[in-house]
Amino acid sequence: MWRRPAGVIAAVALAVIVAGCGSGDGGDGAAPETGQPRPGATAEASAPPQPSGEAKPPAVDPGWPRWGFTHTGTSANNINPRFEQAVARSLSQTPMLQNQHIMGFGALNPQPRRQEFFWEDLDSRTGFMKASGGTQVITLCCAPDWMKGGPEGPTSEEGWAEHLEDAPYPEHFDDFARLAATVAERYRDVEYFMVWNEFKGFWKNHSKPADYKGYTQLYNKVYDAVKAVRPDAKVGGPYLGFDSNKGGRSELRGDWGVVNQNVLDAFNYWFEHKKGADFIVVDGASPTDAHELMPDEFGALSKFSAVTTWLREKTGDMPIWWSEWYFQPEDGTTWPENKRLAVQAASMMEFARSGAATALYWNPQTKDAACNGCLWDPRTGAPSATQRLVENFVKWFPAGAKLDEVASSDPKVRVLAQPEQVVLVNTSNAAATTEVDGKEYELKPYEVRWSSR
Repeated sequence: MWRRPAGVIAAVALAVIVAGCGSGDGGDGAAPETGQPRPGATAEASAPPQPSGEAKPPAVDPGWPRWGFTHTGTSANNINPRFEQAVARSLSQTPMLQNQHIMGFGALNPQPRRQEFFWEDLDSRTGFMKASGGTQVITLCCAPDWMKGGPEGPTSEEGWAEHLEDAPYPEHFDDFARLAATVAERYRDVEYFMVWNEFKGFWKNHSKPADYKGYTQLYNKVYDAVKAVRPDAKVGGPYLGFDSNKGGRSELRGDWGVVNQNVLDAFNYWFEHKKGADFIVVDGASPTDAHELMPDEFGALSKFSAVTTWLREKTGDMPIWWSEWYFQPEDGTTWPENKRLAVQAASMMEFARSGAATALYWNPQTKDAACNGCLWDPRTGAPSATQRLVENFVKWFPAGAKLDEVASSDPKVRVLAQPEQVVLVNTSNAAATTEVDGKEYELKPYEVRWSSR
């Protein structure tokens, strides 16, 4: 469910669709306040209490970039030069990670024929990333048609709609590895490379085991090929989706549900048989595959911490990257923007608390319309409340940030603090008053508040 439908990906890869975002409520992602917090009346509890007395997370190497986003079918570089420049200027104020796939998600087929390459889209995206001060990441997915049973030449409409997510055939693993190495050589200022995406084509039925041997074979060939031409490049995998269900057999479970044991089996095989890795890549959602939020939308977020902790213990504290993360059910559920921002902020708190090295936000897109969750306005390029929220985490909670243990007097209000700044999230649809650090704060329903300490 969290793997974008191929038809949607095809449409945005074949045609330029204006991407953008609607601005959210003014205060939810706003810049930190500098004045004194406002006192107010206490509201009755209606949300799960925040964790208290938890152990500090293991240290995260401060050299790892922590927060950023992934470009999708249409981004700021696809509109017009003025729009692109406006978004680039805005993003450059708080530089962050930016990720782009080599095929699909805004990039046409990079190798339509064995001896022919097409770099226009990747050049445009990487150019935008540089202009906006971003730390560049490239996802080595997906594969040209001729590597997976299709014809040579530009990808057809049917190819985009039906076969984008197909894995290359085993006899073409070496061809894909050579393409990956060619990408790494061309974009030498890109340091980070993620191999493939969510086991696409290697796991068609999630009720059965994945083809983890096939993926690992592909990964190892790509790893060797990239390292051969770019020893300085950092390569990570397996970019595996940590799906969860309400019940089932698994060694990783919690109030939020049970991780599909097939996921853990696939990860364990890859980890034991990989040639090497500079970081671990996973993704996932707090709702279950059946769109359930257990015990509720905020309680379900503890899945992110549980998975990160499991991975750090399993891998000996290797850097854990969340290449995508989702917190809203994709079954037609809609939330008001203040609630969506509150859940997003609480999600990012989980990554910081559990010691995740990196978390990349999957930037939505829309065509010249309001877009809850998009990073910038589709008409002007102005930053949205979502962008401001991400920027505040970039500024105040980078990798290596020292977390201070603070408590909220109201269990509905979650807090995360470092020596200079605290962020508070009201997890209820009612006003709340809480005391943190000896200060009293009055929060609106689902308000996200940043405050100096």
